[in-house]
Amino acid sequence: MSPTVRPNDSTALYKSKRSLAAIIALVLASAFAVAQAGDPPIGESASTISDLTPMENPDVQASIRLFSAWLEGQIAQRELPGIVVGLVKGDDLIWSKGFGYADLSNKRPMTDDTRFRMASHSKLFTATAIMQLREKGLLRLDDPVSDYLPWFEFKTATADDPAVTVEHLLTHSSGLPREAGTHWSDYEFPTKKELQALLPERQAAFSPEVRWKYSNLAYALAGMIVETVSGQSWPAYLQDNIFDPLAMSASSVDAEDPQLATGYGRRIPNQEREVMPFVDARSMSSATGLTSTIEDMAAFVSAQFREGPRGDNRILSTASLREMHRVRMLENDWTRGQGIGFSVMRVGDKLQVGHGGGYPGYTTHTRIQLDDEIGAIVLTNTLDSYPSQLSAQLMETVGTAVAKATKTDSEKRWDPEWARFAGIYRSPWGDFQVVEMNEELVLININAPRLKIRSTLEPLTGDTFVIKAETGGGPVGEVTRFVEENGRVTRMINGDSYMERIDP
Repeated sequence: MSPTVRPNDSTALYKSKRSLAAIIALVLASAFAVAQAGDPPIGESASTISDLTPMENPDVQASIRLFSAWLEGQIAQRELPGIVVGLVKGDDLIWSKGFGYADLSNKRPMTDDTRFRMASHSKLFTATAIMQLREKGLLRLDDPVSDYLPWFEFKTATADDPAVTVEHLLTHSSGLPREAGTHWSDYEFPTKKELQALLPERQAAFSPEVRWKYSNLAYALAGMIVETVSGQSWPAYLQDNIFDPLAMSASSVDAEDPQLATGYGRRIPNQEREVMPFVDARSMSSATGLTSTIEDMAAFVSAQFREGPRGDNRILSTASLREMHRVRMLENDWTRGQGIGFSVMRVGDKLQVGHGGGYPGYTTHTRIQLDDEIGAIVLTNTLDSYPSQLSAQLMETVGTAVAKATKTDSEKRWDPEWARFAGIYRSPWGDFQVVEMNEELVLININAPRLKIRSTLEPLTGDTFVIKAETGGGPVGEVTRFVEENGRVTRMINGDSYMERIDP
């Protein structure tokens, strides 16, 4: 049940056993110190604290104590068997901890090595596999599914429905039914032959692209496409193309393992939790058959942050990752979006991607904050732990503290000389004003009815800035340059347009 700190070659902390012991002692300290933990220790300056590694930062330590105290309370009050959590920053699993038990009857504690059925996290691996094959030129996302599975026939929603494509499968926009039989009731998942035989009788609920509709059946078919195109079995493909490159040595597909946590059913009044059987997902492994650990899942999360072409521990190119993380299909009420494999959600002012999973005896959730390169992972061995809520709290507490602790000073620079650029500038389309605000230059349209619509000017060099804004309108991301004549600022050039300064 002790917390774990993962290695980071850039810091001596992760190499020092004495430092690790000190951190463990701090993490296990009582929660009453949380309120004061944000203040620098006596005799230690704020500048010294800013140079600390994330796990040395007092705010991060306090957030870990806070989250741990809350989670222990949840386990006690809700009588949950056990939970393992992990917080990823960049390439490192910087904090992980097991709470409760992997097996109640034997009092086996949860650890970083405990395995869990990852359930629908499997879909992220299926989508990754498809994108890898596309990068090799072996398929296209807009190819009809029938190009790879000639037996793919079902009852369409309407007579003139277009063909279901590979992308439709990956974005839950195919309209296909959610399941391929009664396997969530009787735990008898279909074989490939059984799935192929039942498919002609399946009725699509919607035409393709009419609305987002989650489908395990769609991802079972996507996995079969991977097998057809690659010539490998589903487990073999994952091993060669994802597990091995990411050193995910504890991950497997539908394999029983002595280190697997015992799965428990939900809490029912006046009953003990049911011990769930091991269930083979068979033909639906690519939708729900993955088994993994907190450390292996952290490796997969870290892979989402890497840039460059595919190779070594970069399992996809930057361009493919961006496609997977971008919204391709919206739920009809616009509350959530679907990328390729990944769910996409807006949480406050942050964009997060991730996925959850539920399997007999296990529920899991991962959320990733791409801009901050932070991931929160929650693995549980019961059906009523609501891991998406737990991962949200982990991200809100520890994740937020780590993001703040790892912000670099270079993200905000200020030169008092830049104050000379503040002023009013006129164009045929309106008057704009550059305002000095908290050591930052902010650009607003003073004729606009809303003050919230504004851009910031981030310094590049000298009199040159780049325009930043929450929306993509105007010359966002382009360069702003100021022109000076005889010691006076006379013009502001935004992208390819310019405005004349009109105030003294």
